[in-house]
This record gives sequence, structure tokens and C-alpha cells, in this order.
Amino acid sequence: MSKTTPATQALAKAGIAFSLASYDYDPNAERVGLQAAEAMGVAPAEIFKTLMAELDGKPVCAIVPSDEEVNMKKLAAALGGKSAQMMKPADAERLTGYKIGGISPLGQRRPVPVALDELATLYDEIYLNGGQRGLQIRIRPDDLVKALNCVTADLVR
Repeated sequence: MSKTTPATQALAKAGIAFSLASYDYDPNAERVGLQAAEAMGVAPAEIFKTLMAELDGKPVCAIVPSDEEVNMKKLAAALGGKSAQMMKPADAERLTGYKIGGISPLGQRRPVPVALDELATLYDEIYLNGGQRGLQIRIRPDDLVKALNCVTADLVR
């Protein structure tokens, strides 16, 4: 497995500290984030999943704990829109340049507005997809906000 992805390159270029962790990706897992947490021996609340959505017809990204579900009304409000819905997997892959199960909010083909769930601030570091199935980036939430220029809001509760 390559440790260099557009996500890791974006962080390195920005001079932001991070570390990598890998695990055996299970293509049959119902929920990738929960499978990653179990495989790595990390609490599911510390592994954040990247979800691509459409807000008033335009692409956006939500980053939420793997053991939570994004509230579309809260996502819309956080990013100043009216209505949000999940993006179709094929559209998410085409837009981001990543495969489902390996989508990172970092290093996407085209930058989109991003919202990070505020639960991330409860941790010194969180994990999120590194742009490849089985690869996780460990990063401080403040550094992630800086790298993505994203908003932090309640997206799940």
C-alpha cells in the first residue's frame, strides 16, 4: 500500500503535522469507519468518516464520527444552505478522485465546502481517511480545520 496520496501530499505541502495508520480494509464491511476502528483498536468515536453530499444541488463534504449519522438539516444550516442530501457513490468518486471506502476530505480533485462535526474537538487527535482504502490519517482537529478551511458545527445531534 502506498503511503502517498493526494490527501497526504496536501498536508505535507501545507506543512501540517500528521501520522498514518493502516489496517486491513474489509470490502464487505457494512460500515467502513466502524470496521477501521475495530481493526485498529481505536474507539469508533475517534475515527471520522468523510461523506459527500449535495447542498442545494452543489457538492459539499461532511466529516462526522464513524459511530454517528449526519443530520442533513444540520449540515445544510452549517454550510448556509436550505436542503442537503447524500451524493450518489459514483458521483462522489468522480468528484473527489477517490474510491468509496477511501474518500478523504483532503486532496480532492476540486475543493468543496467542508463541515467538521464539533465532536472532533473533544479529542487531541482524530483519524480520518487518508485517500486510500485501509489508510487513516491521524491529525489534530485544529490542524484539520486549518488544512480544509472548514467550519466546525453540530452535524449529528
